[in-house]
Amino acid sequence: MTIKVALAGAGAFGIKHLDGIKNIKDVEVVSLISRDLEKTKEVADKYGIKHVTTDLADSLKLKEVDAVILCTPTQMHAAQTKACLEAGKHVQVEIPLCDVLKEGEEVVALQKKAGLVAMCGHTRRFNPSHQYVHKKIQAGEFNIQQMDVQTYFFRRTNMNALGQARSWTDHLLWHHAAHRGPVRLGRQPHREGQRHQG
Repeated sequence: MTIKVALAGAGAFGIKHLDGIKNIKDVEVVSLISRDLEKTKEVADKYGIKHVTTDLADSLKLKEVDAVILCTPTQMHAAQTKACLEAGKHVQVEIPLCDVLKEGEEVVALQKKAGLVAMCGHTRRFNPSHQYVHKKIQAGEFNIQQMDVQTYFFRRTNMNALGQARSWTDHLLWHHAAHRGPVRLGRQPHREGQRHQG
């Protein structure tokens, strides 16, 4: 069975997804959505994607679409994730899921009701340094009390990972803090009265 995917966001990370998907057997991108129709058509032509649109709703109407990958601006993530779930589509959304907690909680509630897969793309969990720390936590060798993470930006312009000008502004705190989650994923929450050694 081939999984048919719609991908929203033909920018730097959308292209990274397209490059990865072309190496996965039984997955096909059948629809590409992005803001600039002409640029979206160029990307679609390169990857052999027949359906192109600037409106996610157009792709959600396609019966053949099983799942959607959202590589769109942070401010759109929660609403688009809910639209995908409401349309009966599985969804993978780039981090962060939202920039307003209430919207994230609404997504979680809708996912539970729909029974569909809804996941955030924590790509850093595949980073060797993150995997190393995560394994140490899981093995009980590290007991992190506090994590101080510093991210440095040498770009002084609003560019994407391909060096192209962005049409939107990233939420640096929400976005980069979300990259740290995979280090701790799976760790039991601290309970009142529980003592930590280390």
